[in-house]
Amino acid sequence: MSAPAPRRHFTFRDYLALEEASNVKHEYFAGEIYAMAGGTPEHAALAVAVSAALFDQLAGSDCRVFSSDLRVRVLATGLATYPDVTVVCGDLEHDPENPATITNPTLVVEVLSPSTESYDRGEKLEHYRQIPSLRECVLVAHDRWRIEAWRRDAGGSWSQSIAEAGALDLTSVGCRLEVEALYRRAGI
Repeated sequence: MSAPAPRRHFTFRDYLALEEASNVKHEYFAGEIYAMAGGTPEHAALAVAVSAALFDQLAGSDCRVFSSDLRVRVLATGLATYPDVTVVCGDLEHDPENPATITNPTLVVEVLSPSTESYDRGEKLEHYRQIPSLRECVLVAHDRWRIEAWRRDAGGSWSQSIAEAGALDLTSVGCRLEVEALYRRAGI
């Protein structure tokens, strides 16, 4: 029996080269590259519904809404990923190694799926909390009407708000997500 081949450690530059040549998105963390799973129609519809709601409410402000095509890097941990929706208020701060990657989201949204829910709620949320500019992380359930926001207060502490009916106020950007309207707009 032979020993398993050693795993290759990728640099962030290796990862960027792979991303440029690939037709699928990948996450990068600690020298490892992970293919991101494709979403369901419901997942995609919820991401668009959230984007549309935020886009409409942020018109005329200094905040911009981005789709999952925007890569975000957590400089403190090295994670590079593609949130389902990202809002940046003010100027974009670009990654020192890649100008197409930003490092200063104000708000990120992840639409949960069966295969990623525990990661999104656990390890990924902990990575996001290391971003100094991040004020809120929103998790949108895929299997029931439920939106939760993890928000950082002025002292740096995090708290959770949940809405299963009515609305959830996003204090970081001065917006409101109406639960029923969001899920109905997504056809769920």
